[in-house]
Amino acid sequence: MPVAPSGPQFQIREIPFSFSGSWFNFSPILAERVCAEDVHLVSHQTGMHPVLRLVPQVGGARVAAICTATPAILTWVHGGGRIELAYQSVDTVRLRGSGLGMHLIAATATLTPFSGPYYLRDPVDGSYLFTVYETGRRYRVTPLSGSSVTSRGEQDLGTAERGMTLSADQPWEVAIEEYTAGRAPYRSTQTFAQVAADAAEAFTRYLDAIAPWRTVDTPAAELAAYVVWSATVRPAGFVTRPAVLMSKHWMDKVWSWDHCFNALALAAGRPELAWDQFRLPFEHQDAAGALPDSITHSEVLYNFVKPPIHGWALRHLRQRIPALDRAELMATYRQLGDWTRFWLGIRRVPGHALAHYQHGNDSGWDNATIFDLARVVESADLAAFLVLQLRELADLADELGLVEDVASWTLAADGMRAALLGLWTGQRFVTRAAGSDSTWSSASLLDLMPIVLGGELPDPVRDALAGRILAHLTPHGLATELPTSPDYQADGYWRGPIWAPATILIEDGLRRSGCTGLADEISSRFRALCERSGFAENFDALTGAGLRDRAYTWTASAYLILAAAFEDRRSRAGFSVRS
Repeated sequence: MPVAPSGPQFQIREIPFSFSGSWFNFSPILAERVCAEDVHLVSHQTGMHPVLRLVPQVGGARVAAICTATPAILTWVHGGGRIELAYQSVDTVRLRGSGLGMHLIAATATLTPFSGPYYLRDPVDGSYLFTVYETGRRYRVTPLSGSSVTSRGEQDLGTAERGMTLSADQPWEVAIEEYTAGRAPYRSTQTFAQVAADAAEAFTRYLDAIAPWRTVDTPAAELAAYVVWSATVRPAGFVTRPAVLMSKHWMDKVWSWDHCFNALALAAGRPELAWDQFRLPFEHQDAAGALPDSITHSEVLYNFVKPPIHGWALRHLRQRIPALDRAELMATYRQLGDWTRFWLGIRRVPGHALAHYQHGNDSGWDNATIFDLARVVESADLAAFLVLQLRELADLADELGLVEDVASWTLAADGMRAALLGLWTGQRFVTRAAGSDSTWSSASLLDLMPIVLGGELPDPVRDALAGRILAHLTPHGLATELPTSPDYQADGYWRGPIWAPATILIEDGLRRSGCTGLADEISSRFRALCERSGFAENFDALTGAGLRDRAYTWTASAYLILAAAFEDRRSRAGFSVRS
């Protein structure tokens, strides 16, 4: 009997089907711009690797089954036949069919001494075992009931089709596990219905914790929560804490500014998990104080960094998580101080007040037009982020009773603010080539990022920035390059599309500047964009179409942050709020 669907339905070509804590998912997306005909089991251990191809079949022939998903159940339907898949745990799924069979085939056909799959029938328990070089893991299929299994490619070397066929002649069920070298034979202790119900309950508990405020006016909250929940992995390899990957598509890393937005979305409802998100990159801080560019299961990259938005993020986290442990705060204070000194020391030309980026990648806005004339630049956004970070260090030092540090951080913040205003022409901020007097301006939204300083900006500067921000506002949100600019590109990454982090930072800065009307409009348009187009990595600013990776967690988190704040404002204004 089919399990009743629970939660929002979504398209598997848009959002992978997975489970919080798991390192694998089910999706036809196998790599950037690679979408297969069939759903695959895709692992993210040691990288993104398709492992098994799941092919619905009748009479041995592939059929074009319709595949749909909810947070708890992945379903294939063809005619009167049906297959269902649910996670039993982070490393085990249950799969059953009635009236519809399935081929389970190794995704790669060729086995070499150092790559590909090897396949065998385990003589101990009769299960079917795939070992995969690319992930360094084993994948065991244990028949639990039903049809006979037709197997092929067992113990074959070289190129061969390896896998099994589950017949459509009678109902069947199997378990699929991902594990390391050895594990006791699988034993079923729950029915499929119980497994699916437990998975649905796990997601519902999470949803109720992080989005208890949701109403009919924030209709994408459930799906946003699922995107974040399902992209979470348990600690493994270099991922030393439970972590929200940017995606379980090909953007399967934690970058050292993306994590801040996921932390903020989780803070009120899952404070421990939120704190894990914030702290993870600091566990890979180098001797100079720099945070890595990115972290994933088997790789930590240091060739670039990311912008120092961590002081901004920490201030918001401390407001949302008031009971942070003093020892944790002290460790964070020291590491945040080291991160800040990296910018004030290693990233400052001697005699210069302003720090510099060495490439657009350091800013997070990889190809923004402010980097067209030079890549090594002293920019206004970087200075503004450092002012906020220095202010947060001063506040944190005061809370921790480090009186002498308060004065030094405050002095540094005042100096950085003065240097930032030195880039103001009276109409706009300019960018300066590091070690040079050469300056220029651009049509990039990044030039307007000093709005994050809120009340620290002189009124004329704030008003001018707000006016320029308004010019970037399309019906769908903030274009990262003015649509009238000759450099605007519809799918130009940071040269036009709408991005979640820019939206959150600017909306917050405008609100703290007193420009609440414009902040409200930006929030409203971005939320409507997500409700219509999902949680893509970025969006076409003129059409609203989702671009690039279509299940990006900082986009989902941005929706949750803005939706929660919207519902809170309505509640405080006296409107009824449904939980």
